[in-house]
Amino acid sequence: MILPLNIPTCQTPLYLQLYRRYQQQIVAGTLRPSDRLPSVRSLASELSVARGTVEAAYQLLASEGYLLARGAAGTFVSPLLQVASGDPCARPFRTPPAITARPHDEANDEVRPFQLGLPALDAFPRKTWARLTGQAVRTQGQAALRYPDPNGDAALRHAIARYLALSRGIACTAEQVYVTAGYQGALELICKALLQPGDTGWYEDPGYFIARRVLQQAGMHLVPVPVDSAGLDVAAAQRQAPDARFAVVTPTHQSPLGMALSLPRRQQLLEWASRCEGWVIEDDYDSEFRYHGRPLPALKSLDGNGRVLYTGTFSKVLFPGLRLAYLVVPSAFVTRFDETAACHGGPGSLVPQATVAAFMEQGHFARHLRTMRAVYATRRADLVDALDRTFGARLHIQAQAGGLHVTAYLKTLEADVTLAHQAQAQGLAVQALSQWYMGQPRQTGLLMGFTNLVSPEQTARAVECLERAWGA
Repeated sequence: MILPLNIPTCQTPLYLQLYRRYQQQIVAGTLRPSDRLPSVRSLASELSVARGTVEAAYQLLASEGYLLARGAAGTFVSPLLQVASGDPCARPFRTPPAITARPHDEANDEVRPFQLGLPALDAFPRKTWARLTGQAVRTQGQAALRYPDPNGDAALRHAIARYLALSRGIACTAEQVYVTAGYQGALELICKALLQPGDTGWYEDPGYFIARRVLQQAGMHLVPVPVDSAGLDVAAAQRQAPDARFAVVTPTHQSPLGMALSLPRRQQLLEWASRCEGWVIEDDYDSEFRYHGRPLPALKSLDGNGRVLYTGTFSKVLFPGLRLAYLVVPSAFVTRFDETAACHGGPGSLVPQATVAAFMEQGHFARHLRTMRAVYATRRADLVDALDRTFGARLHIQAQAGGLHVTAYLKTLEADVTLAHQAQAQGLAVQALSQWYMGQPRQTGLLMGFTNLVSPEQTARAVECLERAWGA
């Protein structure tokens, strides 16, 4: 397992943790000879550490022959290294029988103020994306016209494995990574590979309602489990449904309340999964956007017994029109997931996947994330300031270190559903917190996205419109 850089109990200096992380990935073959590494500046920003920490790790790796610095061209894994022939990364990809991709969903409506689930579409690097897409079309040739690999494009799976190793502390091979048609596709793949209709699962309450619908449509029996300031109440979950086979959690940034799952709760959850042979489905949907402190390690990085199924998505970091997400499964279950994916349909067209792979490999992904963190921190602050000025004591803004929306709790007796409906009638995409509960709502409030409020003036106008709707 790769040690995350931000475990507070670790006494190892950060530069040595980073050195060991890279060394392990190079020896394992996840990072291959001639692979380009992130720049010192971008990696320091990604991990929220000093540039000197990254420089020290890179210099130590270079002195031992693992890395080769090429000036302005960047730093690369030494092309003189040889990957051990017995390493799983050195084995060729298996290519299970492919089947036709499913049709695309219909486009969503235009962006409305406070809309959730969308990144800042105005700040996306469209010219770079268009150039890379054109290159992908030209270089793929006939391969783009054939049935795609249902497990996902090999280059993208390698890029995801490298990204997760360095940014989320997850040690995995590209064979363990499955590219899916959105988060929904990842859940459907899990259900078909590991679960049976009627299986019981713990579901965070409140929680992401799309996941709830997908799992219920697959025949799963979901038990709503309360969350508190430490995240999912694992003890309550075991009392309510001791026979559960799986749990769906958002440990880094609970959806929609925003707290992180505490370390004791993480250990409880992993101990339960190991003891009962249960599955933990980790939805790491927006961990890239944390504005205070270092990124939290993924739950998967603590999984020593292979019971966590890790999911991530490009919908929040790039754009949802891609319909691309990814799933990391334990190595012991790769064959089962290969067989299931072959009958599942896969993520669809090869060209978008190849474009994402190039976007990541050429460093655009890390630069885009760094830019968006700064943009979102400003836009969130603008929204919080405007809400405080306009509503004062009527709202309590939930403090949180990251995320793409603001949770505002009501301090008055109005029903949040009524307020949300009044706001929606004015063209505002506000959502009622109580509607995210599966069981009896324990809190009321409003959920407001800020990513596409592009200026303080636009934010102020949207908040003024919300106040008028409140008084309607």
